[in-house]
Amino acid sequence: MILGQVSWLDCFVFLLFLAPQLIIHVGFFPTLFCGIKALPFLLIRLPLAFLYERLLLAKPHQPAFVQQASWFEDVVIRCVRYAFAYIPAEIGRVFFSKGAALPFLRWRMLRHGYMRKPVHWEEIKRKDFHGVWIIKDKTKMPDVVLYYAHGGGFSMGTSYFYLEFLLAFHTLLSSPTYTHTKFHNPAILALEYTLVPQASYPTQLHQAIAGYKFLLSKTHDPSRVVFSGDSAGGTIILSLLLHIGNTQSNLKGTKTKAVSEGGNDIQGVVPALAVLISPWTTLISEKDRNTKSDYLDANNLHQYARQYVGSRHSTSDPSISPGNCKDVAWWRRACPSKGLLVMWGREEVFAPEIRDWVELLEGSDVSVTSREEKGGIHAWPVASLFLSSTKEERMKGLMQIVGFIGENMAIDTGGGGIIEVDGKNVAGVTRP
Repeated sequence: MILGQVSWLDCFVFLLFLAPQLIIHVGFFPTLFCGIKALPFLLIRLPLAFLYERLLLAKPHQPAFVQQASWFEDVVIRCVRYAFAYIPAEIGRVFFSKGAALPFLRWRMLRHGYMRKPVHWEEIKRKDFHGVWIIKDKTKMPDVVLYYAHGGGFSMGTSYFYLEFLLAFHTLLSSPTYTHTKFHNPAILALEYTLVPQASYPTQLHQAIAGYKFLLSKTHDPSRVVFSGDSAGGTIILSLLLHIGNTQSNLKGTKTKAVSEGGNDIQGVVPALAVLISPWTTLISEKDRNTKSDYLDANNLHQYARQYVGSRHSTSDPSISPGNCKDVAWWRRACPSKGLLVMWGREEVFAPEIRDWVELLEGSDVSVTSREEKGGIHAWPVASLFLSSTKEERMKGLMQIVGFIGENMAIDTGGGGIIEVDGKNVAGVTRP
C-alpha cells in the first residue's frame, strides 16, 4: 500500500484526531498554553521567515533544503523544527502516539479507497517486548523479515506513527520490480521499545534482543533477517549489533557490559543486512550543530541522550553510544554477513558524526554502502514519503533501500551451521 502525498486536508484531520488525545494525556490547560505560546511563531515568525527566504533571498543564498523543497514541505518542516525546539517531549510524544497516528492512517487509507487493511498486521505483546508484526501471509513462514526500530529521540515516537512508511516498505519488498528478486512472503517486525523517562538503557536493548529472538523463532534463519532503524532507532540497532559482535567477553568468561542477563545466546548470530537511516551514532558530540535546513535541535537531543543513558552508565560507553566504538575488530564481528547500508542527509545535525563513523567502517574492511543526500535533512527517506510532491521523490529513498536488500539477499539460503536460541535450534550465520 503506497498512499499519496499528505495534503492540507490531511493536516487538518490529523489535528482533529490529535486534540482529544492531548486533552486526555496532557490536560486541557497545558495544551491550551502550549498552543497560545506557539501563536507568535505561527502568525509572525513563520510567515516572515518563509517569505524572506523563499522570495527575497537569491537561490544560492537560501538554505540548502529550501532550494529544493516545495512550499508545502518548507512550511511543514519549519513547524516541525519549532516543535522539536520548543514543545516539551511529554506533549510531543502525543503527536506520535497510537491514539493519534492510527486513526489518521485509517483516514488516509479511506481517502485513497482502502476500506480494509491491505495486508495483515497485529500487535505483539510479550512479557519481554512489544511490537507490530506485518506479514503478507500469516499462515506461512516469512522468506525475509525487516526488524525496524523507530526514531524519536528515545523520548517520543511509536511504530504506529511509522506504520504507513512500513506498509509502503512492505509493498516494495513484495515487488520484483524493486527487489530484483521475488520475496513471496515478506514480513516486518516494528519494535515498540519503552521511551524515556519511563525507562533508560539497557531496557531498550533488552527489548531489542527479545525481538530478535522472536524473529529467529519465526524464520529459524538469521540470513533472512534485515535490521533497520532511523535516528534513535538506529542507535538501538547499532547497540544490538555491537552486543551480537561482543563475543570476546564470553570467550574470556566475562559478561557483556551493561547487559547482565539474557541475550548471550545470540552473540555471534549476525543478521544478513542492516539499513540505517540517519543513525544517531554518537549520543553527545561537539560536532552536533543546528543547521538552517534540519529540524533537529542539538540541545534537546543531548538532554534526551542523558535521559536514555541514565545515572548508572556513561554517554561515552560504546555499547550505548556506538559512534564511540573505535575497535575495528569489534565492528567486523558485529557487521551483518552481507553488509550495511547507511543513508543520511547532508544538512542534518548528525551528518558529521555519521560521516566519521562510516569512514571508520570503510577503513576497516567492513562492507558498508553509504548514501548522503544533497540538501537532505534528518531521516529524509521517511519524511519525503509523506511530504514530497512527486511520486519519484516520495519513493526515492525507499526504492534505494529495497533495491539494496534485493541485490544482496537470496531467497533460498543454505544457512551457516546450527545455533541454539532459547533452547531451540535455528540455522545460523555466526562470527568467531
